[in-house]
Amino acid sequence: MNTEALIATRKGLFKLDKHSKLELIAFEGVPVSMILASRHYDTWYAALDHGHFGVKLHRSDDAGESWKEVSAPAYPKAEEGASLELIWSLQYASDGNPLSLWAGTIPGGLFYSADGGENWSLNESLWSLKREQKWFGGGYDNPGIHSICVDPDNNNYLTLGISVAGVYVSTDGGDNWQNKSSGMRAEYMPPDKQFDSVGQDPHKLMVAPSDGNRLWAQHHNGIFISSDGSGSWSEVKDVKPSVFGFALAVHPHNADTAWFVPAVKDECRVPVDGKMVVTRTRDGGLTFETLDSGLPQNSYDLVYRHGLDIDHSGEKLIMGSTTGNAWLSRDQGDNWLLLSNYLPPVYAVKFL
Repeated sequence: MNTEALIATRKGLFKLDKHSKLELIAFEGVPVSMILASRHYDTWYAALDHGHFGVKLHRSDDAGESWKEVSAPAYPKAEEGASLELIWSLQYASDGNPLSLWAGTIPGGLFYSADGGENWSLNESLWSLKREQKWFGGGYDNPGIHSICVDPDNNNYLTLGISVAGVYVSTDGGDNWQNKSSGMRAEYMPPDKQFDSVGQDPHKLMVAPSDGNRLWAQHHNGIFISSDGSGSWSEVKDVKPSVFGFALAVHPHNADTAWFVPAVKDECRVPVDGKMVVTRTRDGGLTFETLDSGLPQNSYDLVYRHGLDIDHSGEKLIMGSTTGNAWLSRDQGDNWLLLSNYLPPVYAVKFL
């Protein structure tokens, strides 16, 4: 396979080949909100946002050579006022079966398909919690599921990151759910509500591939780490230049190593002092390095939560921004190569 990574943008899906060449491969002019692909499978997925024409889902069974439209998740008619606004996350649901998958959506629904997106079912137990607990929106008007983590050793163990509702875990394949946000702090809430579990806004959540007990979260107002499988969270403070951001990558073989892309928070959402940097910790959040070699130092770039990824070796990183810049690092972020500064705004990147 010549494809090294995929880049989903506001105006189509691009591929990066082994020679660092970028090429548009599908959906020219259409916003691609999410992609799911793997070097282990030829079955890939792309979620499209056609605006007034609605959300669509396409599947490729030949590693991106051709695509066909399948069914997008749909809310039951009985769910008054609920309609699909965005497919915000996609994840293979079980090893060895690329037709089994989860989809996280705005307005806060989790869906499952056993047949590659031909049919979908809403996870009723989680949806009932959404109604009872009155989840609310963050950057979007409605809540959304942006992170779906499936334990590779136990496909029934699921961990979700929800904006705004916190972290949720199911140990039985989605039949039952528990909020696991204890220790997270939401500074935007009134003082007596800042540690409420349901009021938390993780921007991106990842379970370390090499240690299922270590979880990382880029939260709205900080970086949080769990070392007990999301049983409790601790906050990492005083990271320069900022603890605000969206993107997160975790080393596939070292649970103590993670990368973030900081910014000025809330309404501004630009690099601090206009300097585009990536921060990296190698010691579980005790210390951080600021990486800027090859990155612009007079910049308005913002990297969305799915705009940073690391390859299976743990050496290469790819990153795309809202300004249409894309970079590749071959040395864990020490140096960055500009792939393009003429892309449409980047929504998601994915190594194969």
